[in-house]
Amino acid sequence: MNFDRLTALLDSFPTIGIPGVDCAVFVEHQPVYRHMAGYSDKENQIPMNGNETYYIYSCSKPITCAAVLTLLEEGKFLLTDPLSEYIPEFRDMYLENGEKAKNPITIKNLFTMTAGFTYNLTSPEIQKVHTSKGNNATTMDFVHAIAKEPISFEPGTHWQYSLCHDVLAGFAEVVSGKRFADFVRERIFEPIGMTRSDYHVNETNEKTLAALYQFNDETKTADRIPAECSYTFTPQYDSGGAGIVSCIDDYILFADAMANKGMAKNGNRILSEKTVDLMRTNALEGQALSDMNWTQHDGYGYGLGVRTLMDCAKGGAIGQTGEFGWGGAAGAYALFDPENRVAMYYAQHMLNNLEPYTHPRLRNVLYACLGK
Repeated sequence: MNFDRLTALLDSFPTIGIPGVDCAVFVEHQPVYRHMAGYSDKENQIPMNGNETYYIYSCSKPITCAAVLTLLEEGKFLLTDPLSEYIPEFRDMYLENGEKAKNPITIKNLFTMTAGFTYNLTSPEIQKVHTSKGNNATTMDFVHAIAKEPISFEPGTHWQYSLCHDVLAGFAEVVSGKRFADFVRERIFEPIGMTRSDYHVNETNEKTLAALYQFNDETKTADRIPAECSYTFTPQYDSGGAGIVSCIDDYILFADAMANKGMAKNGNRILSEKTVDLMRTNALEGQALSDMNWTQHDGYGYGLGVRTLMDCAKGGAIGQTGEFGWGGAAGAYALFDPENRVAMYYAQHMLNNLEPYTHPRLRNVLYACLGK
């Protein structure tokens, strides 16, 4: 393994407008690479030091899905179950044209982004909850609000990125009887040893929170913005889709566990091998698979909350079929490869994140460096 090219790539990212970057690679439970470049606070010229915490946004999603899959392993639900068996508010859903949906929303639809929900954070019903309950509104309050909104299509017929995994968090609360943040801490963070990961900013992680930026397409520079996550509606709302604050040292442990089919570096198993295989098996077909057409996902399908590499040639991917993971709105990138037991986690803290440029390059250069 020679990581010179990965170092050169990471060093180039600040030159295209990304203030600071950090990246770690594990192979077979062992750390083999770590490099950071740029600034965690460019205005004050504070260099990246590796101790930063970040809003990881949608890199929360694989953790959410892994946590909920532990309940599948316990027989608490089936993927084919209608969601309304657990949350009755989802029994009668209506399409945007006013017609009643024929297909029930299943638990699998939540995992696979095929339920018909949107990512409209300012929808009328969500705003009503903000108005009526303010900062006391809980995860389930917002889940019930989502149930009152029309859905975009018959469940199962399309793939649409949405609040599906936020609803999945509410589902987990019903099945487990615990607040979602506590449930994830018990099922994922504590067994793996992710001691600096949590939902919401708190007194501890705020001290190391990297400055947050947004890329300006006109000036090609990063503008500093308030360090807030718009997907975390209230202090009582644990967003399954985007709620976690974490760091490189923690997330790479989760990535490593997934790359080793559920076995963490410390010897604790969070999921069975067969469950991880199910998670990374493409679950889309027909139009739904065509809907997943983001440039950086060429050659990928979508499993239970994760992209999964199906066709290296189609995606121009130097990589391994069956590699899976996801990214985050501020640019984070998680890669799990069980065939080679390789895990990568890359962090930055910039919205409008340039991921169509960065993510495929990170993957290609990683595998070239590994010599796999």
